[in-house]
Amino acid sequence: MARKQNDDLLIEDELAAAFLNDDDLTDTSPVSAPMASDEPVEDDFPGQLAVDVYETEERLVVKARTAGVNKDELDVSISDGILTVSGTLSSGDDAEATNWHIQECYWGEFSRTLALPVAVKEDEVEAVLKDGVLTIIFNKVKQEQAKKIQVL
Repeated sequence: MARKQNDDLLIEDELAAAFLNDDDLTDTSPVSAPMASDEPVEDDFPGQLAVDVYETEERLVVKARTAGVNKDELDVSISDGILTVSGTLSSGDDAEATNWHIQECYWGEFSRTLALPVAVKEDEVEAVLKDGVLTIIFNKVKQEQAKKIQVL
């Protein structure tokens, strides 16, 4: 989402975009609404981590907002061009809460699996967690230019 330089207002969707949950897109019931006994509990489904993916001449970069996640609780793996990032976002000690007034933040397990859009060198990767942003940098595999084949 592009923004003007002087736009200081946070849009509600941006606040929720760090962790997307499929239920958030379809459920319009209020937070306090009781759940039927046959409905799955929200904790049964991990949140889906929102990511940005872009490339430069030499690299492919994946970024995700993971504020509040300890690096020891992050699992980042790649296999055959498929990247998986998962972890747990802990809210701290809220066991004594008896009456929630607003609960908009996602707490719990999250995961994201995506196919990388270009070939990368899977053994040359750097993952850094800084200021609540996970940045994963891959070196791209250089593709040779197509060679002209002369037809005889």
